[in-house]
Amino acid sequence: MKQLTLGSIAERIGARLVGDADYVVTGLAPLVSASPDHLSFLSNMKYKQQLATTRAGAVILHPDQAHLFSRHRLLLDNPYVGYAKFSQQFAYKPHFNGIDKTARIDSTAVLGLNVNLAAGTVIGPNVRLGDNVTLGPNTIVGSDSIVGGNTNIAANVTLYHNVKVGNNCIIHSSAVIGADGFGFARDGSNWVKIAQLGGVIIGDNVEIGAGTTIDCGALSSTLIGTGVKLDNQIQIGHNVELGDHTAIAGCSAIAGSTKLGKYCTVAGACGIVGHLNIADGVHITAMSRVTNSIAKAGVYSSGTALDKNKNWRRNAARFKQLDQLVKRIKQLETNIFHLGR
Repeated sequence: MKQLTLGSIAERIGARLVGDADYVVTGLAPLVSASPDHLSFLSNMKYKQQLATTRAGAVILHPDQAHLFSRHRLLLDNPYVGYAKFSQQFAYKPHFNGIDKTARIDSTAVLGLNVNLAAGTVIGPNVRLGDNVTLGPNTIVGSDSIVGGNTNIAANVTLYHNVKVGNNCIIHSSAVIGADGFGFARDGSNWVKIAQLGGVIIGDNVEIGAGTTIDCGALSSTLIGTGVKLDNQIQIGHNVELGDHTAIAGCSAIAGSTKLGKYCTVAGACGIVGHLNIADGVHITAMSRVTNSIAKAGVYSSGTALDKNKNWRRNAARFKQLDQLVKRIKQLETNIFHLGR
């Protein structure tokens, strides 16, 4: 069990402490279930009433809410970031003991210092692994691929050939990086496969969720920028480019050759068609369908909100009549104009 003083925590997360620097906490908990040896936080004011009843020994708060809690307080302009930083103290870190005897390493591969390879890992020809790389059980790194230092790849991940992963990355189980992009040319009644000749280049500090797939490029490489965060079960098509620090939530898909700018967010279950350009700072809300390029930063949505089925069916039928209604309104406007002359 970890024991951390509030003074050390305040220094670690950059907070101003109001209270006893020697007070010890042993974990994190929500306000509603915290005990006196827990640190909690308030970032969403919807839960501020829980401050009155929480048993937490200390709470991370915005300075404007400091008066709402009388015990130990860690004051930060962004309490959620403080919580995120402190949570890392309790994160599970897998420990493998060096290179398992069942690992298969090609003779041309180059391994850095303190590399950990779990059971069943396969390292292909001309692979380079940086210092402190960890690969979980049954993970495969294909030929001519590079994995940067301090990167942690979980179990059952497949990196195809010619994949470059940066430093300090996390790739979760069952992700597939570098599979063929979906490229076919129609020849009469047949499809002719287009060989996918590019690779995938992933920047530093990237996290890729479980079951996410990133296809290799057709000619040039698919590019994932520094600091990008991808949730589970995302599909990234060939030659997509994701700008630095863009984040995408689960079950979204981006078709080939689309470029997203820096600091974009894409919420869950969005679909973005191919060959688009999306500007920096664009935020796309959940279940949106993006069919055109976006030139300016801002929040964008599509689709209709949840409604009772009876109302939704009625409105869906009327959507099909919109074109006729517009034409009728224009005709009425024309008639009124002529009547008024």
